[in-house]
Amino acid sequence: METGQPSRTAMRAAHGRACHQTDPRRILTDPLAPRILGLDPAGLPPLPDDPLDLYGLRFLAARSRFAEDALAAAVATGTRQLVILGAGLDTFAYRNPHAELRVIEVDHPSTQAWKRRQLTAAGIEIPESVTYAPADLERDPLSTALAKAGLDRTRPAFFLWLGVTAYLTRDAVLTTLRSMADHPAPVRMVFDYYGEAPPTLSPELRAVREAAAEMVAELGEPWLSCFTPEDIAAELHAMKLTTTEDLTGPVLVTRYAEGPVPAADPVNSHVIHAGRMTWKPEATG
Repeated sequence: METGQPSRTAMRAAHGRACHQTDPRRILTDPLAPRILGLDPAGLPPLPDDPLDLYGLRFLAARSRFAEDALAAAVATGTRQLVILGAGLDTFAYRNPHAELRVIEVDHPSTQAWKRRQLTAAGIEIPESVTYAPADLERDPLSTALAKAGLDRTRPAFFLWLGVTAYLTRDAVLTTLRSMADHPAPVRMVFDYYGEAPPTLSPELRAVREAAAEMVAELGEPWLSCFTPEDIAAELHAMKLTTTEDLTGPVLVTRYAEGPVPAADPVNSHVIHAGRMTWKPEATG
């Protein structure tokens, strides 16, 4: 990431969510997605003809829809704190339907500052329920950023972390997950990760994967980590977290939208819902 500039990959994800609003098989309704980018909703580009590109847009929408559905279930059982890690240009906090839910957005200071300028330019109101916590997760402890933002460690919390882990080192990913798991009160989380390229991946799809990796590397945000499902499950188990679901991209998209999906996702995207519904011993004294 360039100093003073927003994350390029965050912008690409935001453009994807904006373009998805024209999809007749819309998975996520997000009227703020075009506005935060300064785009005219009536003038959005047409959906891509390439099946893999179309799948990519629907995956971006599906992972957010999945996360927001899981959050709604948590709110229904009493969770009133949401932490969005690597919030990028995500708009949930500004269309939040849960009146009592407080949202803390954690992101790189440059991306966060640019986002706030975009919100102002678009006339999107920043609710009093939103708190910003600038942090670089490769260098800054998440616990420090959240303490400054006022996260209440005596109350349940939900962590949302999408589109980030692949751009962090393995150590940074696991350190951040441990920090989330260390929340003393009951905790739930949804995050995604990239899997290793399966040996059965066709040469054509392997070339797509390599081209995608080269593109983000040229943007200055290379892929730095990936996990196997068995590996990530073992890590979460060691953190005393229970994995509710670990869904591949095609399975997730199929859950929300009819129509063809690729037999194999070249990036091998996964989205996980995990949590711990009990209090940690130190929290109860």
